[in-house]
Amino acid sequence: MLTSGQLAVIKQTVPVLQENGETLTRHFYQRMFRHNPEVLGFFNPAHQRSGSQQRALAGAICAYARHIDNPGVLADAVELIAQKHVSLGIQPEHYPIVGDNLLASIREVLDEAATDDILDAWAAAYDALADIFIEREKALYEAQEQQFGWRGFKRFVVTRREPASENIVSLYLEPEDGTVLQPHQPGQYLTIRLTLPNGETVMRNYSLSNCPGEKFYRISVKREGGGDIPAGVGSSHLHDHIGVGDQVAVAPPCGSFILQEPKAEKPLVLIAGGVGITPILSMLHAALKKGEGRRVVFVQGALNSAVQPFAGELAELKRIHPDLQVHVRYSDPLPKDRDNQPHDSEGMIDEALLDALIGQVEAEYYFCGPAPMLKHIHDLLEHRGVPEADIHYEFFGPAKSLAA
Repeated sequence: MLTSGQLAVIKQTVPVLQENGETLTRHFYQRMFRHNPEVLGFFNPAHQRSGSQQRALAGAICAYARHIDNPGVLADAVELIAQKHVSLGIQPEHYPIVGDNLLASIREVLDEAATDDILDAWAAAYDALADIFIEREKALYEAQEQQFGWRGFKRFVVTRREPASENIVSLYLEPEDGTVLQPHQPGQYLTIRLTLPNGETVMRNYSLSNCPGEKFYRISVKREGGGDIPAGVGSSHLHDHIGVGDQVAVAPPCGSFILQEPKAEKPLVLIAGGVGITPILSMLHAALKKGEGRRVVFVQGALNSAVQPFAGELAELKRIHPDLQVHVRYSDPLPKDRDNQPHDSEGMIDEALLDALIGQVEAEYYFCGPAPMLKHIHDLLEHRGVPEADIHYEFFGPAKSLAA
């Protein structure tokens, strides 16, 4: 437990961390990968190149420092990170590696400003935080094994492969040993471990896009990269090298972005942008399967028909469930789209559309998509006075704040 003096020292470092946070975290990752290359496989190089991983860690460190005397307010963030750690197989023995490199980075980056008092306080603060994560992750590993029947990675076979759009492919995965799959929570993701042609092993998270309770797990993977953006290592491998009959290593479902039990009679509003439809589609299937008479509104944003995923599946769901409201909006329609009208409207998802679909009725909102879209939707909902308790969203990649 931290002493009152250590708590005060941590609080005093907040301005320094705000000023030097990203410099510190960049140094930290470079140092850790140099001194402990065995942890490289836990990190996505694309997030390192873009700086998103460093910015996310800097924000998390600052948040922890600000709330060091009441870490309970960070419970949601802790749960999100703990779920990610479990998905990748982080173990207690990895925490000293991070701690040693973090403290060394504080000393090396802050130089003379890193006094013994600061280093001692941050050592105690890190140990306290590590204990929280280790305890929570132990419980998650045990719950996974109890719920899904395995821990760590297990061999699955690709039993079906089909395009969801021009840039997204769906892979249907079944256990090699023939065991019956237990239902996942709608919104959860799988971790896939792949061995690349060069022998490198990588792990990537992909949301489950199918209805819980089926005999397979389905992931739907967008081919990342193109133009000036480097190709995604994991997504390219799945698109180019994995087909029916191939094996992949799969960890049990994880994730805290899940469809909650409905609150009173509030309608359910699901908003999906691009490949962010994957967890949202699983939620849609689950909500419709329950058949409780709850009003469900599904809004899909896409560039155009070429890259609109699951158009056929959505049309079939609408046919089976006539009360389901589906609205498709294109932001950059193709010429043929204006002739054939596979969409309902054009432009960005805006307040006028929400007014038309939902009106002023109180509702619960779940949304997923590119970060700018998440920020835009979150701002719209705040402007409409939707309580934070009714706003649920997920980032793909390192989490960040949607605050202005």
